[in-house]
Amino acid sequence: MKEIIFSNWHITRWVRLAFALFLFVQSYVLREWFFIVFGLFFLFQAIFNLGCGPSGCAVPNNKYSKK
Repeated sequence: MKEIIFSNWHITRWVRLAFALFLFVQSYVLREWFFIVFGLFFLFQAIFNLGCGPSGCAVPNNKYSKK
């Protein structure tokens, strides 16, 4: 678990973290508490490296190997 959280921090993870913090600040300033849900969504993606990363959202196809 520590390896997932503390390794492989690429630009996409940093952008998600920055956007989550921006949403938290804006929800506090504007008193629109619904935005916290979106901030938590992006924070969860940033911390656990979920979602589409720099390699895209493609699922590897191992059905046909080149042998």
